[in-house]
Amino acid sequence: MTNFNSTSTFLPINLSFFSGEKTEQPTAKKRSKAREEGQVAKSQEISTAFMLIFVFFGLRMLAPSMLNNIQSVLLYNFAIMADIENTFNTDFLISYGTYMFGQAILIVIPIFAFSVSVGIITNLLQVGWKPTTKPLKPKLSKLNPIAGLKRLFSIQKLVDLVKALVKFAAIIAAVYFMIVGEIEMIPTMLDMELIVAISYVANLAATLGVNIGVMFLFIALADIFYVRYSHTKKLKMSKQEVKDEYKTSEGDPKIKAQIRRRMQEASMRRMMGNVPNADVIITNPTHYAVAVRYDKEKGEAPFVVAKGVDFMAKRIREKAKESNVEIVENVHLARTLYATVEVGQPIPPELYQAVAEILAFVYKLKSS
Repeated sequence: MTNFNSTSTFLPINLSFFSGEKTEQPTAKKRSKAREEGQVAKSQEISTAFMLIFVFFGLRMLAPSMLNNIQSVLLYNFAIMADIENTFNTDFLISYGTYMFGQAILIVIPIFAFSVSVGIITNLLQVGWKPTTKPLKPKLSKLNPIAGLKRLFSIQKLVDLVKALVKFAAIIAAVYFMIVGEIEMIPTMLDMELIVAISYVANLAATLGVNIGVMFLFIALADIFYVRYSHTKKLKMSKQEVKDEYKTSEGDPKIKAQIRRRMQEASMRRMMGNVPNADVIITNPTHYAVAVRYDKEKGEAPFVVAKGVDFMAKRIREKAKESNVEIVENVHLARTLYATVEVGQPIPPELYQAVAEILAFVYKLKSS
């Protein structure tokens, strides 16, 4: 009788396989499917940081031409004030509106184009180019109030709140240090010419924007690591999901085994059907059997039409006896033919002599 011992050693069992816990890294197929649905590890903070840095840097570069345009607009408006009665003239109003619209376009379009370019480039650098419209499709699940409450009190919302507070602190710090650095210059703006004052304020704004962008960049670097971690965590799979995906993509192993078995059976039937057409069966005598045929009309080398070992060799011999095909024992030649020549292939030149002697012997038996 076997005694039960509570301290016996049991094989460890991974219970996560049964619980459906998502412990496995997402497969390439899972990541690709998520990408097609618009789920990518993209940090908006990266785009914001680079947008601030490059747009305000571009603003500083374009400032001279923008100030010239603003100066032209101001001078134009001062000039028409002397002829105020023309402001009620329809042709003048159309001309004035066209001029102001054109000047506004010249001032705004460069910054707009710069902003769009930076936004596109930063997104391409993060996730590459694979546009999809699936995220734009309405989802009824988003209208679920319970799901909405869960999202409202989720970890992601807490992270977003922390990022917002850190960004607010960064803006306050940047403004504070700018004011401290320019505290002596700000009162002198009252004595500056209008264009000079505008230029000074624009330069301060651009410098402030770049400084805030640099601070945001450090926040963005931390955010991109969190975004990638969170994205991977969302896509994690259970062991059963990995197994099911493998079955879907590669095919069920049981079905594949059945297909291979059926293909082998079909191949064996075709091969056995060739045995009655063989000229001779070369055996060793029990383990190996190779059926050889020589087509006199084609005049090519003899070729193997069937071969087998053990059980298949027995089947070939039995089929040969039923079809009155000669069986010749040659241990070395049978092993060599089985190992070096595939079914349907001609025998190699180095075996011509040995096979020719056997065929000559067989033909002599048939003619006697």
